[in-house]
Amino acid sequence: QVQLVESGGGSVQSGGSLRLSCAASGYTFGTYCMAWFRQAPGKEREGVGSINSMGTISYAVSVEGRFTISRDNAKSTLYLQMNSLKLEDTAMYYCAAARTSGCRSRLASEYYYWGQGTQVTVSS
Repeated sequence: QVQLVESGGGSVQSGGSLRLSCAASGYTFGTYCMAWFRQAPGKEREGVGSINSMGTISYAVSVEGRFTISRDNAKSTLYLQMNSLKLEDTAMYYCAAARTSGCRSRLASEYYYWGQGTQVTVSS
């Protein structure tokens, strides 16, 4: 059974940093595209960034230069390092796994497995 478990969320002041983790189990983690999404109240789920099985990364414009995605295939863990956090980064953050090695897009419909989410709250 595939499981994705996020951790590392919390409250931070604007300009601060957080590192999210997503522990995967139940499948061959290193083989598949992984992504981070976020959803703020009243808004659609937004793809933050993705990383394919070869390590190629794509970011949303809104986070490029501030967020860094990485993966440790030996630990079956996906990471999201978030720096220079802004108020508008406040959201529930989810990790997701596709069933392809390549990442076709950052659309939620392309991802098959989802974690339960971890809350990130940025305050002024």
